[in-house]
Amino acid sequence: MSVLAWPAWAGDCRDDLVKLRGPWGQAQFTVEIADSVRERSRGLMFRDSLPKNGGMLFIYARPTFVSFWMKNTRIPLDMIFLDERGVVRRVHHDAVPGDLKQIPGGPGILAVLEINGGQARAFGIAEGSEMQHRAFDVGAAWPCE
Repeated sequence: MSVLAWPAWAGDCRDDLVKLRGPWGQAQFTVEIADSVRERSRGLMFRDSLPKNGGMLFIYARPTFVSFWMKNTRIPLDMIFLDERGVVRRVHHDAVPGDLKQIPGGPGILAVLEINGGQARAFGIAEGSEMQHRAFDVGAAWPCE
């Protein structure tokens, strides 16, 4: 995996692209959006793979307490929980396919990014990292330009 340089995508803010930054560097993922109850409840269930730098961004109408599980999910995932400013509040590494154990993100979560298991650790994505996406336009830690 390689971390992309800042100038290559600094001002590009699209619905299907998230960018993360922190002391570890920067990364970007092409995402599908899950912003309805139906889309969020299905998530990445029943899929056999996810593109290397792909993911799904779950967006809620307002910050809330969220909890995920891996029922009917066939691939290991990292879950990145973000507040209303796009700041990472929690990272759950390598969620186990099919596991019914609840994975809490905590209160005040506006969005959750699911990516392939192991990628968050490989990039260094951790609490305090910032995401750029249109979902965080108002008061964002890393606003769209």
